[in-house]
Amino acid sequence: MELFGYPLSTIYLGSFIIFGCITFVYILFGDMLEAALDFLHPSLILSFLTIGSASGYLLEVMTDINSWFILVFSALLSLLLVTLLNVFILMPIRSSEESLVYRDEDLKGRVGTVLTTVPTDGFGEILIEGISGRISKSAISMDNKPISQGEKVLIIDIQKGVVSVMRYEQVEQTYIH
Repeated sequence: MELFGYPLSTIYLGSFIIFGCITFVYILFGDMLEAALDFLHPSLILSFLTIGSASGYLLEVMTDINSWFILVFSALLSLLLVTLLNVFILMPIRSSEESLVYRDEDLKGRVGTVLTTVPTDGFGEILIEGISGRISKSAISMDNKPISQGEKVLIIDIQKGVVSVMRYEQVEQTYIH
């Protein structure tokens, strides 16, 4: 079968080469387009066209099946593979990019454990545990009282990467009365 005076295998091969190259360029420079095309996912569209043209070319060259059946089969195969790509690879990647990020301001009000004793006028170290992992930060005592290793502390403020902390029990007693 021919389309526009060219055999379908040539059209499939040309489409595969063109969409394959565009997909490769998108992989390299796609981050610049993410904000502009947030509602569209070019990686899925390009993958659909690349897989569809590749499977169409292979079926046209290697089998004697009807060209219309090859077109429909290639589209369905491409749709299935792109759906699997989206569900099992792209969606988990998008959600994992956002879940591991934190800002210093997000640490205010969280409870941590003292790793290295916080002296009266010096620095110690605390450990904050959460869903995204463990965060270790330098700490100073908010009320200039020493805080021993292993005690629970509440983060009150953070400046230049150093957290100001108070004993967690002290805060409970102060505000429960």
